[in-house]
Amino acid sequence: MHKVEALVFDMDGTMVDSMPWHARAWIEFARRRGLSLDVPDLMRRTTGRTAFECACELMGREVTEVESAAITHEKEAIYRELFGAQFREVAGFRSFARAAAARGLKIAVGTAGDRHNIAFTLSHLRMDPPPLAIVGGDEGLPGKPQPAIFLEAARRIGVPAAHCIVFEDAPFGIEAARRGGMRAVAVCSSHTAAELAGPHVIAAVRDYDELVHSNFLETLDVAA
Repeated sequence: MHKVEALVFDMDGTMVDSMPWHARAWIEFARRRGLSLDVPDLMRRTTGRTAFECACELMGREVTEVESAAITHEKEAIYRELFGAQFREVAGFRSFARAAAARGLKIAVGTAGDRHNIAFTLSHLRMDPPPLAIVGGDEGLPGKPQPAIFLEAARRIGVPAAHCIVFEDAPFGIEAARRGGMRAVAVCSSHTAAELAGPHVIAAVRDYDELVHSNFLETLDVAA
């Protein structure tokens, strides 16, 4: 087993408890546009995908960049308004990330979210220390389950994929970690442990308080 050098966190549903507000934002988006939308089905097909990929799934066809930008701008603005009023982290995230950094682990973020949602989230979280690298879904990389976003995060912090642990709340993200040769921790904020299972998944928890109580960091073989 490789020594652990870095933790790579997905953002929505993993760092912050935002997935219910993404669903509500899609409902409101559909209402404003007069669309008939099966939101749970759309969420299953798009969580972890980039904004452009989500727009294509929404419309059922290849959309233009202009169409994608308009859809993304409207839906994500609704999301930020809804979630901003009730913003909350996944319980224990900030203290867990701070403790991991204190043990010498590098912290990175790999998300399909765009730069606006990343800025929104980090401005509320005020992580201390901040992530060493952040890879977003509007940088031209394919979304999850492709591993490109996680692999780019590892590259930016100079850590081989096998020495990273990915934290994820969605099946596409768990699969992306597997394809990237990374171990994973399933954060069961919006999916069950069974839905997030895999041979590379080393723990499944509701939140980071569980990881603290189980002395998760202390059990890792951390590279000196």
